Amino acid sequence: MKSLKSVGCILRFATPAFAVALGLMLVLAAPRAAQAEITLTFGTYAADKPTVTVRKYMPFLTFLSNRLGEELGEKVTIRMTVAKEYEEGINQLADGEVDFARFGPASYVHVMKKNPDVQIVAMESKKGGKRFKGVIVVHQDSTITKLSDLAGLSFAFGDELSTIGRYLAQSHLLEAGITSEDLHTFEYLGRHDLVGEAVGAGKFTAGALKESTFKKLVAKGVPIRVLASFDNVTKPWLAASDLPEPIVLAMRKIMLSSENEEIVRRVSKNGFLHGTDADYDLIRDAMEQSEAF
Repeated sequence: MKSLKSVGCILRFATPAFAVALGLMLVLAAPRAAQAEITLTFGTYAADKPTVTVRKYMPFLTFLSNRLGEELGEKVTIRMTVAKEYEEGINQLADGEVDFARFGPASYVHVMKKNPDVQIVAMESKKGGKRFKGVIVVHQDSTITKLSDLAGLSFAFGDELSTIGRYLAQSHLLEAGITSEDLHTFEYLGRHDLVGEAVGAGKFTAGALKESTFKKLVAKGVPIRVLASFDNVTKPWLAASDLPEPIVLAMRKIMLSSENEEIVRRVSKNGFLHGTDADYDLIRDAMEQSEAF
């Protein structure tokens, strides 16, 4: 197709009748040429193996792109990027490098500090509620019975920005009278599965991970058991500050109305709920408490 500049030249030097005819052709063709495909980038980070993360989200993202296309009247394509670390994923959303994302609660608190205009699209539902469990595990054969028994021993945390893997775990250790100085050693291992496997292999006395990962590891034969459990807030799905409002509203409408669809349950067991910033006050408190760790 000729550029607009070239077309302008043709119109300028053509006969009046030809110019009118060509102009009419351009008007009729314009809607087809201008119908741009909407391309969105979904971002998250690897709390588990990246391959597991991709398998988990791609079916839902395909579902979401199809529904968004129906709502917006344009073809929608969703690409996916998985950050290797939490901080990278947080920066990508804060800087608008991705259009929407699924984060843990602590990452939401961090991204809001970087960019207060990030929006909550919806929160995942867990049996109709906004809470689920994190766990602190020990080896299956461990004689430890309570958190205070961990004094002088070793602990495996997840990522340094992880809600369960750091902030909530450290908050509960503090409540049991355990600070970093009371531990013989501790490390941040990154992913939840790496924490559980390290405890099962006897590399650390205890570690913190999400309950769903704990169950998967036990099913695989990793010898760990729960020492303590605690509440966490379900994950938010977030929109970048510059994502157009019609897309945000369409996305929210789809997510809030599709709790009974099997494809949705692969990501969120019971669909999605309306979310507000205040839903994450529990996490803010734990993050502040963990500073004393």
